[in-house]
Amino acid sequence: MQRFDFVILGSGSTAFAAAIRAVELGKTVAMTENRTLGGTCVNRGCLPSKNLIAAAGIVHEAAHPRYPGIEPARLKVNFAELVRQKDEVIAYYREKKYQSIVGDRISVFEGTARFVDRNATQVGDVRLEAECFLVATGSRPFVAPLNGLDSVPFMTSDLLTSHESMELKEEPESLTIVGGGYIALELGQFFHRLGTRVTVLEPSESLLPSYEPEVGTTLGEILQKEGITILMGSKAAAVRRDRDGISVDVAGKASTTVRSSHLLIATGRVPNTEGLGLEMAGVRVDQRGAIVVNDELQTTAPQVWAAGDVIGANTESQMATPVGAQDGGIAALNALGGERRKVDHRAIPRAIFTDPEVAVVGLTDKQATERGYRCACRTVKMEQVPRAQAVRNPHGVIKMVAERDSRRVLGVSMVGMDAAEVIHEAAMGIRLGATVEDFVGMLHIYPTMCEALKIVALSFSKDVSKLSCCAE
Repeated sequence: MQRFDFVILGSGSTAFAAAIRAVELGKTVAMTENRTLGGTCVNRGCLPSKNLIAAAGIVHEAAHPRYPGIEPARLKVNFAELVRQKDEVIAYYREKKYQSIVGDRISVFEGTARFVDRNATQVGDVRLEAECFLVATGSRPFVAPLNGLDSVPFMTSDLLTSHESMELKEEPESLTIVGGGYIALELGQFFHRLGTRVTVLEPSESLLPSYEPEVGTTLGEILQKEGITILMGSKAAAVRRDRDGISVDVAGKASTTVRSSHLLIATGRVPNTEGLGLEMAGVRVDQRGAIVVNDELQTTAPQVWAAGDVIGANTESQMATPVGAQDGGIAALNALGGERRKVDHRAIPRAIFTDPEVAVVGLTDKQATERGYRCACRTVKMEQVPRAQAVRNPHGVIKMVAERDSRRVLGVSMVGMDAAEVIHEAAMGIRLGATVEDFVGMLHIYPTMCEALKIVALSFSKDVSKLSCCAE
């Protein structure tokens, strides 16, 4: 038996943020991990995917230059080497930002931790006792039930792990993706740009249905124009192997069969709560398997806190590494520092790293209306943004949602170049209660993509197509 002040289940960004805060408070910390130190983001998610997506972007840009006068070039891709360099980058980052942080006051135990009573977990043969616990075990890909799937090889977003991606020695000839969310679109475009024929099956009648309609429509048109096949209102009904590879029977608006060499299941994520013995500690989960917490991240067991994807893996605003990290620090303060801080998820920016990027923050028009706001909205195409025109990339749209009477901005959604960077200004504005006029009055460097926020704010009172550059 070993005793610590704080035992953390998991070793991702949420867990490390909590561990660092606990050490700052002078506490001893135990951390458990049943896969790779660093969790999903650094090993299997955010970082590896963005590395590979950027590489595919270089290949695509060379083959499809935006500027007249530049001849197209077909770059040769060594897929195995591309994966190797990705693994090298991830190994470096994991060592610098995770392994090197583990010191005398943080002890790491390999294996799955399971609560054996209210104040103890078991990891293999080791019993870990503490006054306080944090569950930060994250989430995993959800594989929706599909007839025949148990006899067919398939990939999930975890294909970005070292051991699974290295099995893929070259880019697939063709790929069917079941699901049309952010993972499906990011990885679909990545493989398409390396030469794979990609078909995306989206069961909804619209792409990205939880986003503004303009977002899904605009992005869908751009991706399909690039050559990605997206079948809307199409649900995978059955899958099987045949001599041509893998066949997926599709039910929906147009029943058909899609054939490809590879299959990717991208139907969401679920919390990692199974097998943790949460009932032994008095921790309750909801019908999705997510841990139930209050606004201070305390579970139904007073000695246990939870943060990160494990408290809401199907709630997109919470499935973000920065959210988990911030909440991990708050949970540690509340558990160990005697504080009663509440989480604030009002202005969480989110992004989809397609090309063009998608970024959103705050409420959509529909969400705001459902919450009782009287809204005013404006939408501007990226062709009105000088920077987008200057670099010959005028694709996309930006939409701003404001409360009609107060003019307070409630939400911003953008499809366009550098949207994931631009959205931070909108997030800060919403967090501070900025109005449409505040965004109009904000001076921007010219020409930059951040001007899109000023331009869409101006469109509440003026026809921006008739304004000169920088005019208000």
